[in-house]
Amino acid sequence: MDRHGFRLPAATAPDRTAGTAPTPVPVGRTSAVWRAARPGERLCLATGAALVLSGLAHLLVFAVDGGPWDGPVSWRKPVTFGLSFGLTLIAVTWVTSYLRIGARSRTVLLVVFAVDCVVEVAGITLQAWRHVPSHLNTTTPFDTAVAMTLAVGGGVLVVVLSAFAAAAFRHRPHGPSGMPLALRSGFAILMVALLSGAVMIARGVVLSRTGHQQAAYHSTAPLKPLHGVSLHAVLVLPALAWLLSRTAWSTTAKQRVLRAAVGVYTAAVLGAGVWAALAW
Repeated sequence: MDRHGFRLPAATAPDRTAGTAPTPVPVGRTSAVWRAARPGERLCLATGAALVLSGLAHLLVFAVDGGPWDGPVSWRKPVTFGLSFGLTLIAVTWVTSYLRIGARSRTVLLVVFAVDCVVEVAGITLQAWRHVPSHLNTTTPFDTAVAMTLAVGGGVLVVVLSAFAAAAFRHRPHGPSGMPLALRSGFAILMVALLSGAVMIARGVVLSRTGHQQAAYHSTAPLKPLHGVSLHAVLVLPALAWLLSRTAWSTTAKQRVLRAAVGVYTAAVLGAGVWAALAW
């Protein structure tokens, strides 16, 4: 128990083969979390919060301006991308503090990830205000530049998050009981989100380059539920593990609940995958 009154994850001796394990970012009162975070973590947490606020602000814009919620040109995109990227950045900043990875390597990867999140949301938001599609839009040289930037940014996301996932499986993460399972399961499911996103872009590019632009815009619909569900497992499952660590339940009971949650989440991902396959 620290001086702020909330329990920190149990300390674990660093794995010398993986570098010094970073100090876990505590979860508790906002002021205490902020003071305990390192400068790089503060940058990522603040950036994530700003992206979430951007998403919420565009929800208000949608309420005032109206228009369609679905489709390649709508206020839905800056709303959902702002919220998703913001929450994911905050989640990754937190959960990677449990990984056995060098502090400098982790900071570099997190900063790259934060910059990439801003670029992705900014590009999507810019195109929403211009009332043109953001992805797969090659109508003008400027639109092509934006679409290519978003595509390259997606590649950077895959590289960074794959590096964190590899670290989670290379060395057992530390933290409270159940956190290693939650982290590994969360990152494994996150890989499904990255794969489905890559498939959406690839299929859209093929349709766009063969002259089927409208079909390209609508081709991503079957995979969106799978992409959305699998994207946030890296937040939901570790958060559940942390919440369980705050209870007085036995270790066995906590593990059973967490395993059941992993099973339910996996079933949801499989269900979304089956639906995508049938609707493809």
